[in-house]
Amino acid sequence: MNDVGVVGMGYVGLPLAIEFAEAGLRVTGVEKSQDKLSALAKGESYVEDVADERLAPLVSSGAIRATDDYSALGGVDAVIICLPTPLDANREPDLSMLVAGARETARSVRPGALVVLESTTYPGTTREVLMPILEGGGRRVGEDFFLAFSPERVDPGNKRYTIRNTPKVVGGITDECTRRAAALYETVVDEVHVVSGPESAEFSKLLENIFRGVNIALINEISLLCNRMGVDVWEVVEAARTKPFGFMPFYPGPGLGGHCIPIDPFYLSWRARAFDMTTEFIELAGRVNVNMPYHAVSRISAALNVRRKPLNGSRVLLLGVSYKPNVGDTRESPALKIFELLREAGARVSYHDPHVPELAAEKASSTPLSNGELTGADCAVIVTDHDAVDLGSVVREAPLVVDLRNAVRKRLGRLPKNVEVL
Repeated sequence: MNDVGVVGMGYVGLPLAIEFAEAGLRVTGVEKSQDKLSALAKGESYVEDVADERLAPLVSSGAIRATDDYSALGGVDAVIICLPTPLDANREPDLSMLVAGARETARSVRPGALVVLESTTYPGTTREVLMPILEGGGRRVGEDFFLAFSPERVDPGNKRYTIRNTPKVVGGITDECTRRAAALYETVVDEVHVVSGPESAEFSKLLENIFRGVNIALINEISLLCNRMGVDVWEVVEAARTKPFGFMPFYPGPGLGGHCIPIDPFYLSWRARAFDMTTEFIELAGRVNVNMPYHAVSRISAALNVRRKPLNGSRVLLLGVSYKPNVGDTRESPALKIFELLREAGARVSYHDPHVPELAAEKASSTPLSNGELTGADCAVIVTDHDAVDLGSVVREAPLVVDLRNAVRKRLGRLPKNVEVL
């Protein structure tokens, strides 16, 4: 294959496009956001893990070109769909963007092309949703086009595991679909793991993230009990992890964020209902994690009360609002719920995040820490542990610090008297 199309040039599609371009393939990106298209035309990256210095030469050489016109896919050998698959207001799968993109792709793709879906979704989507759209007009999968699913495994901010050294799971509708998809990804990844069909590949993605979500819920519930018993949950986990077998450490926190881990359980629970099954264990874990921002606010309130300060009227400074350290992604971030709950309780809330300059929904901007924000706050709350934030200064200047990530102890090796942990 010489030409690849990538539909959706976001945090999944853009890094993938770069990998293919650097492997010597010509990449056509389809993107509806005019802001992203404008940035791409100038060789400017809007994804933190992609440096301008890496993107710009590929754009200037023509190895990557981007457009909002799906007809540009007519000349490519393979199309990879990386479109958002959020939940709707009822916490059910919203495939509207995926369906719209698939219809446009079906109108444009040439005979014999390979189509691969990477968007996270429920088992059955590739066969039951995409295949009928692509088979429109009398085309047959495995003969007139080839279709497979390969879940994205992007971990924003992870320097150790990249697209290249993270194994790629691939499952096609037919054996030939699988073979072609595997051959495509072998140009950019070190290992391709083939499964029997798209349903197994789709399910594997959900299992990966639900595994994390369930175990995080377990340790979150343990942390609630430890708090009531006056036991240090962080010390408990560190002690347990000394066992060299049979234990994997997970850590408590203010809640889950990002597109995958908070979302995937709802995809599987929704799908399970079609098979007369309720995923009670998974749903319970989801409820525990959803309630953690409320617990975080109660810990902030309790810490202030000890110092004879009511939450109502107190100045609370949130340190970090993205969902994980060292990235600017705020999707499903528990910090947003904490921000909302604090405001509803009457607190005067501000935030500092070097990766998130604006919070449009909260009508707030990141405030610098050099203008007395720490000394003027009644409480500083470490919600996201960004490397760029000097926690030594935070501890010295803020009268009270509530650390929801155990970041102070990890970095400073001690827990000062003005610091409370989750």
